Amino acid sequence: MKVEVVESTLVVPTEETPRLGLWLSNLDLAVPKTHTPLVYYYPAPPPPAPGGTDGEDFFSPDRIRAALAKALVLFYPLAGRLGVDEGGRLQIDCNGEGALFVVARADCTGEDLFGSYEPSPEIRRMFVPFAPSGEPPCLMAMFQVTFLKCGGVVLGTGIHHVTMDGVGAFHFIQTWTGLARGLAVSDACPSPPFHDRTLLRPRSPPHADFDHPVYSPAYLNGLPRPFVTRVYSISAKLLADLKSRCAPGASTYGAVTAHLWRCMCVARALAPGSDTRLRVPANIRHRLRPPLPRHFFGNAIVRDLVTVKVGDVLAQPLGFVADTIRKAVEHVDDAYVRSVIDYLELESEKGSQAARGQLMPESDLWVVSWLGMPMYDADFGWGAPNFVAPGQMFGSGTAYVTQRADRDDGIAVLFALEPQYLKCFEDVFYGE
Repeated sequence: MKVEVVESTLVVPTEETPRLGLWLSNLDLAVPKTHTPLVYYYPAPPPPAPGGTDGEDFFSPDRIRAALAKALVLFYPLAGRLGVDEGGRLQIDCNGEGALFVVARADCTGEDLFGSYEPSPEIRRMFVPFAPSGEPPCLMAMFQVTFLKCGGVVLGTGIHHVTMDGVGAFHFIQTWTGLARGLAVSDACPSPPFHDRTLLRPRSPPHADFDHPVYSPAYLNGLPRPFVTRVYSISAKLLADLKSRCAPGASTYGAVTAHLWRCMCVARALAPGSDTRLRVPANIRHRLRPPLPRHFFGNAIVRDLVTVKVGDVLAQPLGFVADTIRKAVEHVDDAYVRSVIDYLELESEKGSQAARGQLMPESDLWVVSWLGMPMYDADFGWGAPNFVAPGQMFGSGTAYVTQRADRDDGIAVLFALEPQYLKCFEDVFYGE
């Protein structure tokens, strides 16, 4: 499969935007210093009726580019560059230099790519622009519109993780697509992004009231291992079955993650007496006191670590595992979040950096939930995408739980696993 770049431009905001160094919180600095690659697939539109017209060109780059320039006025950090302040701390230099916008053509079809989709370095290379991401100065946001042989389009997005989490990313996409559909700014973005991250400053003096091993490099000491990623469908029937084996009111995330954790332990043949650890991310916007603004634009996610004996994951009822996960998520309150921020501050004062990598040992699992996020609310004017997913995974044992374009189709789990464990995992995942 080949991709040919047709044009590549920097898109700057349509209006003057604040010129400043945007302070990054410890939570921003604790995420991987990479661009997060996502792909959105838009099938070709149906042919026009006889005698009719198909209106404006499908996925007109000019229309999408103009809307991007408008969206960057509100989301101006995405038009900046990664920088450092006078003390050497990373910040976003909000300088209005622009986001990268690429138009390309590919010699493959949507069926070739998404008939049985697998995130991979190749998918990322083909459909998401690449730029060095680790050190300043680097681009904050890159986008690529690729026209396929079948008439469909892939939108690839690469937004630097220090700028925002998933909530912020989808807020931006909603705004951009709304503007492309011709909405007024106030309708495309009724709640503008809140950019001031100093609400997440550490206390003075900082003091960690809890242990936070999930941020310690000691727990990310696995070696790089070859892995493959598969997309597993969980039908409404399977989901109802999993939830029926948990306590009433169990969350979809809890039930699915408990099942995934159990299947991983079986597939990897972990020793029953050994520990297995689950990394649980939690959105803190509503957990702080007072809460963060709902449209806080930054990283408002903290991690907790659930450690259980493999034997308990395997032998206890599924509801026991789901309840253990629920308790970990509920444990994340204002005191816990402030403790995380202060812990990261104390570590940075010692010259240590939070573990950003995802090189987990084989005993561990990291499950991110995009359930409830408006990931399919991305209609540029030619219909919503029929598939949205990461372009690449960054380590074995990582998973995303996402909804489908049609909610009646259940949900999807994208899971990265060593190839030698794949068959056993799939047998257990669908065979229980």
